Amino acid sequence: MVIRKNTNLWIPVWILLCFLLWGGAAVVAGVVLGGCAYGSGGEDEPDPVRVSVLDVGQGLAVLLEREGRHALYDSGPDSVGVVDSLLARGVDSLSWVLLSHGHRDHVGGFMEMGEVLSAGRLHVGRLLVGPDTASGLVPDSVLRLARRFGIPVDTLFRGDTVWLADGLKLDVLWPPEYGRFGENGASVVMKVALEDDSEKPSLLLTGDLDSAGERRLLELSPSLSADLLQVPHHGSAGSSTLRFLSRVSPRYAVIGVGRNNRYGHPTAEVFQKLRYVTGDSAAVFRTDLHGTVSFGMWPGIGVVMP
Repeated sequence: MVIRKNTNLWIPVWILLCFLLWGGAAVVAGVVLGGCAYGSGGEDEPDPVRVSVLDVGQGLAVLLEREGRHALYDSGPDSVGVVDSLLARGVDSLSWVLLSHGHRDHVGGFMEMGEVLSAGRLHVGRLLVGPDTASGLVPDSVLRLARRFGIPVDTLFRGDTVWLADGLKLDVLWPPEYGRFGENGASVVMKVALEDDSEKPSLLLTGDLDSAGERRLLELSPSLSADLLQVPHHGSAGSSTLRFLSRVSPRYAVIGVGRNNRYGHPTAEVFQKLRYVTGDSAAVFRTDLHGTVSFGMWPGIGVVMP
């Protein structure tokens, strides 16, 4: 669900419901969490957010999961089996699919979902796109598929907020509503954080953001720190400036990239910069070498590898 600008309107509604259902005392004496009250003692630990940067070859697909709900940021290229990967993981419903921009290595997997959508083997609740997915042959194919299966479409801009399950907040940091940024430069950048956790472990999703977009994003969002970074544009030389990486200062970094790709991604320079900002080359992961890379964002703990 996309909530524009004022993201706090849900709080009084939930508090009112909790008063009605629990007589008010639970809200006053307890902690509001994921709907009504999280009582004292005996409850299971809250679920982590599971983040998986899928191995989709030369492309990007990031699967998010919390409380049994799933969402997909980018869908990889076509003909690499992202649908098979989802079904093999038991994912038969996506609350939303977000396509950061219109390049085929990011939207191709969605374009191949027609067969499983038609057969009812996969459900997509909503399609979220950036302004780049507004024209051209590939974006037109994406929007045509959404219309065919009655999937609502929203265009995202800076200031919008997306939610997945209770407490998982995704703030859209880029692009602004007005301006022209080119294809990669218009990639939807999102900061993912657990709103109901004082530690607020976080993930920065950047799509194919280029160095010009990084510079302008830093002007708008001076504080970009995140525990986990999806490295922009597969680690290309035209992104991941040292200033940007230093401002994010990630504990872990993941590069979605294909083995022996013809672009030379990631470049040795970008990899060295990532080693510098993370402080450990073992904290930099590549899907061409490590396959699908998964993390857990644990309330009260932070981002850890399973």
